[in-house]
Amino acid sequence: MDWVKIIHILCVMGWMTSIFAVPRALIYWRREWARMQAFGPLGDLTIRLYRFSAGLAVIAVATGLWLGWSWGYPTWVWVKLGLVTLIAGHYLWTGRLVLRARKGIFEETDLYLRVFNEISVLVVIAILWVVVVKPF
Repeated sequence: MDWVKIIHILCVMGWMTSIFAVPRALIYWRREWARMQAFGPLGDLTIRLYRFSAGLAVIAVATGLWLGWSWGYPTWVWVKLGLVTLIAGHYLWTGRLVLRARKGIFEETDLYLRVFNEISVLVVIAILWVVVVKPF
């Protein structure tokens, strides 16, 4: 079971990198678009990072469910799954922003994207607290 936990942690780390980096990259992509009025290298990098992390997200969720099943789904795992659902929703919303940005549509302000990015940090802190402390 330790190897499943190792794969889970590695994939979560990769997925979290994208969750934290892509909204920030959208800020810079937006600025690049305003300057160039064209699709530049930052857009390509942002899309590639988002796509790559999608696979990591699937593996992270699958191994997390596997671990939860092997532990008999104690209450703390259900709480973690609820929080993971929130972060997955955040990730999907980010994907929507990336798809729109690919078309040159940047409606969100820098402030919106910064706050949006920090929301993910708060949810991840909650997930870590539940996993480490196991309060339930």
